[in-house]
Amino acid sequence: MTQVQERTGVATVGGNPVTLLGPEIKVGDQAPDFKVNKDLMTEVSLSDYAGKVKLISVVPSVDTGTCDAQTRRFNVEADKLGDNVAILTISVDLPFALSRFCGAAGIDKVVTLSDYKSRAFGQAYGVLIKEIQLDQRAIFILDENNTVRYVEYLTEMKEHPNYDAALEALRVLV
Repeated sequence: MTQVQERTGVATVGGNPVTLLGPEIKVGDQAPDFKVNKDLMTEVSLSDYAGKVKLISVVPSVDTGTCDAQTRRFNVEADKLGDNVAILTISVDLPFALSRFCGAAGIDKVVTLSDYKSRAFGQAYGVLIKEIQLDQRAIFILDENNTVRYVEYLTEMKEHPNYDAALEALRVLV
C-alpha cells in the first residue's frame, strides 16, 4: 500500500495547526481523477465533466457560515459563466445534508458532491485534514483537458477564498 503524503505547517483550524493528507496540487499539473457521491448510490468522477472548464470549490461543511457563503457566491456567479463551465462544490457532508442545504439556500447552478465514503478526493487533492477527516477549504480551476490552471489552498479553515481572483482565472478560460 502506498504511503499517503502528510503536509504540516500549511493549514490551521481555529488557529490550531493540522496535518493535510495528500500532495500539494500546483498550476500546470494534470488534475487527479476522483470519485465522489452525487447521492448515496451514484458516484461521479472527473470524467463526468469532460470537455468543460471546472471550478472545484472545496468546503469543510455547508453547515458553516463561510462554506454557506462560498457556495452561494459561486451559485450566483454560475449564471454569468455559460454552459461550458461546471462549478462543483465538494465536502464530506452526507448527500442528504447537501440536498437539504441546496433546497433551503436555493442552490441550483452549483453541483454539490460528497467525499464522505472514502475521502479519496481529499487525499488526491491534498486537502484532507488528518485530525478531523474534513476537507480543508480550497479552490481548483481546471481547463477542458483537466490541466490545473488556478489553485488556492486556504491556510485557515475559517478564511474566505479570493473570489475575485478565482473568477478572473475562470473567465480567462471560457
